[in-house]
Amino acid sequence: MRIAFDLDGVLADLETVLAEAAEVMFGRPGPAAPPVPDPAPDEAATGALDAAAAGETPDDEPVPPLVHELASGQQRRLWQAVLETENFWETLNETEPGIIARLAALAFERRWEVIFITQRPSSAGDICQRQSQRWLARHGFALPSVFVIRGSRGKVASALHLDVVVDDRPDNCLDVVLESKARAFLVWRGDTSAPAPANARRLKIEVVGSVGQCLDVLASEREDKAPGLFDRLKRLIGSQ
Repeated sequence: MRIAFDLDGVLADLETVLAEAAEVMFGRPGPAAPPVPDPAPDEAATGALDAAAAGETPDDEPVPPLVHELASGQQRRLWQAVLETENFWETLNETEPGIIARLAALAFERRWEVIFITQRPSSAGDICQRQSQRWLARHGFALPSVFVIRGSRGKVASALHLDVVVDDRPDNCLDVVLESKARAFLVWRGDTSAPAPANARRLKIEVVGSVGQCLDVLASEREDKAPGLFDRLKRLIGSQ
């Protein structure tokens, strides 16, 4: 099985670092705005998921909920400050302690082919790919394959013949199910301020509360559900 994991928000805890930096720079944010109600059942699927997705910076990086309360100019100043940190992408913690080592062990045991994908912008120090590789290796995943990408996750999933993509953004998961044959797992943690998009499952997006839960699902599936050698060869030569 070929699986791609997003980094920030899925495996790497970017939100905490940005929130702490924002508090140092701008002070503690005021009361959060009231949650937006779920869209009407007959609203277009893409609109519903886009409404649930977090905002974006000019660099197309997701804005964590607490940071999203900042004005756009403050967000730009925040990103400029953190990206001036030497090898910033190596300073993050795991979202779930020990999750990368667990993923590495499962990948070895089940013979999964795992890659890591990200849209991280460059920071001071080494290139983003090498920072990400060192970070993953330090947390227990030896020789990680990291792809710094631009554009649709669905097109990446299709081009790399992925079986599964794990992401924390509804819009990325929607791209995966619309533009590829891969399964999309949306990591939507229970402590977020908004509920998961109500129509995600109807769109064949599998919603999980953590990466650990996602690994439980994948590890529990029967091995004979995985494509065999002949199936993989047919897919590679474009016959299916």
